[in-house]
Amino acid sequence: MAKTNTSTSAHITAKTLLPTAINGWEMFLTDQGRSSHTLKAFLSDIRLLTKFLAPDQSIGAVTTDDLNRFFEWMEKERGVPCSPKTLSRRITSVKSFFRWLHKNGTLVLDPAEKVAQRSVISPLPQVLTNDEFDAALLAADRHRREKKPDARYYALVYLLLTTGIKKSECLGIHLNHVDLEAKKGPHVFIRYASPANRYKERKLEVDEDWIAAYQEYLAQYNPVDKVFPWSQRRLEYLLEDVGEEAGLTKNLSFDMCRWTCALRDYQSGMESDKVREKLGVSKIQWRELFIKIKKLNGEIK
Repeated sequence: MAKTNTSTSAHITAKTLLPTAINGWEMFLTDQGRSSHTLKAFLSDIRLLTKFLAPDQSIGAVTTDDLNRFFEWMEKERGVPCSPKTLSRRITSVKSFFRWLHKNGTLVLDPAEKVAQRSVISPLPQVLTNDEFDAALLAADRHRREKKPDARYYALVYLLLTTGIKKSECLGIHLNHVDLEAKKGPHVFIRYASPANRYKERKLEVDEDWIAAYQEYLAQYNPVDKVFPWSQRRLEYLLEDVGEEAGLTKNLSFDMCRWTCALRDYQSGMESDKVREKLGVSKIQWRELFIKIKKLNGEIK
């Protein structure tokens, strides 16, 4: 297999010891623009392997059996609690590390390739019923009709329920990310600063109902940079207020709006891959998410 032209792996061979190889991987991940959170998680996971393998064991001497025994030790013998979700993440980290060594030509065989991945399906999220969806929008819209009109509630809630954007994406929308005069129709552009997250960038259509509320909101608040220039907690309070005013027994949240949007789009007949693209998730992430959507839709138990 041809080696990649990366300085981070140029001096790593099959005889290299694990700590040195991990340092090379850290440089590679940093060059790829991975977030500090991802770096910390990946590196802490793979460094646990140095506590299990012999100090003088080279990366080329690591076998699939070694890795399977490592995860067995991690799960049952280490003496430190390891949840199924954490174990699954650590398997992913180890697989990523050895896949990198194999792809750049350091290892002829990938010892982690045949290690079984243990997928963990987290509990089903809460979503709004059709009646609750309508009630939430009506409650938000009432703020536009008060003596002192406030379109902020409707602009926020309607955007979340119709685009399915995440909390961080909502907080990151700048005024120049909203284009109401675009030739292909008005849209909100979801952008990311890190190159590693560029696949999540997308243009999401917005309709006349939101545009009208958005323009009212701009006239009322005159934001100068961010569309919603408030803290995460303040926006969460706005959602909670709308939920209470709508008489919901559920806690209206960013996550609930995202899942409600995804389910409604799927129920409307939108192709599953289009729903995935709208949410901005990878094909790997979509596997678990799509199972949940099908369960929410009553297709599988």
